[in-house]
Amino acid sequence: MKKILLAVFFSLSLCVPALAGMNSDFKDHFNTSGFAAYNQDISTMIGMADFHTGKGTSFPGFDVGATVSAVKTSDDSFSKEDYQYIPFITAETQIPILGIGVAARGTSYNDFESIGGGLKWNGNIALIHLSAAAFYDRYKTDYYQGNHYSASASASVNVLFFTPYVGIGYDYSDMETKNMVHHSTDDDAVRYTAGVNFHPLPLLYVYGAYTYTKNNQGFQGGVGIHF
Repeated sequence: MKKILLAVFFSLSLCVPALAGMNSDFKDHFNTSGFAAYNQDISTMIGMADFHTGKGTSFPGFDVGATVSAVKTSDDSFSKEDYQYIPFITAETQIPILGIGVAARGTSYNDFESIGGGLKWNGNIALIHLSAAAFYDRYKTDYYQGNHYSASASASVNVLFFTPYVGIGYDYSDMETKNMVHHSTDDDAVRYTAGVNFHPLPLLYVYGAYTYTKNNQGFQGGVGIHF
């Protein structure tokens, strides 16, 4: 399973366009007026990985996958990149008896490192799958570090081999510089997401989604195994 996940992660990473490292993009173009917008972009990029459906796992099942989050750079940000791209490895299972899901995610790509986890609840109303989640992530590069907190809710319904879903989330991030003159900022944003899962095989899913916030927009795609 570990080799499969590494192969999927590597394959998704190859799909991401070659970009200047996030270290150099941040250090070479940093200015205080664009710091808050940059922080919000990073926060949204992480938060987009909160869900890919309204349905969670059930014990002793697992949901393991890889995803790429892409956020269009805000107009007020100092970043010179049109988009920020980051792939994540994700994993989720359920705690027996409590019926609460536990999830983990992480990445190390393009000078950016992040590790995080959270708790998920899921249930059903008729044919509609519902989920709610809360996450914490710690992230860093050579020139900044921060904490990301998110809360999300999503709903989905199965239609043959497809599972369309919608969701709403709230992201908060506090970011501070390091190895340079110290600056800090803390910012938040609400995100709205619509996407669809496609199930080409019983255990395999592929998905894509669009996310909107008042400051930017983003796209997400991924593959995974749910069993």
